[in-house]
Parts: sequence; C-alpha cells; structure tokens
Amino acid sequence: MASMGLQVMGFILAFLGWIGSIVSTALPQWKIYSYAGDSIVTAQAIYEGLWMSCVSQSTGQIQCKVFDSLLNLNSTLQATRALMVIGILLGLIAIFVATVGMKFMKCMEDDEEQKMRMAVIGGVIFLISGLATLVATAWYGNRIVQEFYDPLTPVNSRYEFGQALFTGWAAASLCLLGGALLCCSCPRKTTSYPVPAAPWTP
Repeated sequence: MASMGLQVMGFILAFLGWIGSIVSTALPQWKIYSYAGDSIVTAQAIYEGLWMSCVSQSTGQIQCKVFDSLLNLNSTLQATRALMVIGILLGLIAIFVATVGMKFMKCMEDDEEQKMRMAVIGGVIFLISGLATLVATAWYGNRIVQEFYDPLTPVNSRYEFGQALFTGWAAASLCLLGGALLCCSCPRKTTSYPVPAAPWTP
C-alpha cells in the first residue's frame, strides 16, 4: 500500500513538473529589462523569451515580435530551446510508460514484476526530463548573470531573471522529485534462504 502511495505521489509531482516545463517554455518572460540605470522609464516593460520579445505598455497594450531567423540567434538560446523541447518530449514518453506501470492500472497486471519495472523506467525518464529542464534554465540564467555584470554591457541593455525562469526551476525540481519517488516505489525483493534439513538419524 505504501508503494502505491509513493507511485501516485511521484506521478502527480512529475506530471505537474511536466506541465510547468510546457508553461515555462511558452512564456515570454525569461528575462526582463533591468531598470538599473539613472534614467528610469516605468511606462513600459521589456522582456524576452525563447521564441519572442515583447513590450508591455502601462496602458495594458502588449506588442510581441517573434524571432525571425533561427540561425541568427545566439548559441545559448538555441541550446535552451532544444533542451526544453527534449525535456517536454521525454516527459510525455515518461507519462505513458509510468502510467502502464502504475499499480491501479489493469494493463500488464498478469506480470507484476514487469509492471513494476515499467514504473521505474518511467521514473528514470522523468529524471532525465527534469535534468534537461534544469540544465536549460540554469544555462540561460547563468548567461543573464554574466551579461548583467559584464562591464562592456551597456546599462540600458541589462536584463534580470523573469518569471518563466523561476517556473522552469520549479518544474525541474518537481520532475526530479517525482521521478525519484517513482524509482523508489518499487519494493525490494525478499531473498528467501533454504531451510536446512533435519539431521538424519538411523
């Protein structure tokens, strides 16, 4: 019963992490314009994501421009895109694999050992998905920090962490935690030792 509870808890956490990865990838607020200079303009907010850059006016109007050329983007943005998409696809595969291995599912119920193995495999794929998301967000965040503290970067061109980056970190943590719980839900095999036979007496 405890093993089933770990499975359900791990699957729910990993699934929420997968949803968070999709939301983080779609959001345009990966980095937000930093008002660190002397001339502070609060009438608009400038932010960029993996797919577009947006400007939000104080009146509520938002204008977004999709990045035109893929080859014109920097290597960090291209790698972050690829890792986030890979993490989402791996999470989708992990959902199907882990669902087959869940104890309350009727699929493969005649082979209990193979069913538990499927749940563990799903947990491992969730772990890889969470690692891909974590590496992508950490890499992108490190690039923001380097550009912010680079003395060659103009003050009016500096950015800070956006909401999508924090969402990605939370999603990666949930995927890692959920995958670990799925891997730990497999009960250990109990080794049975042969009972020694009674001594023969003539």
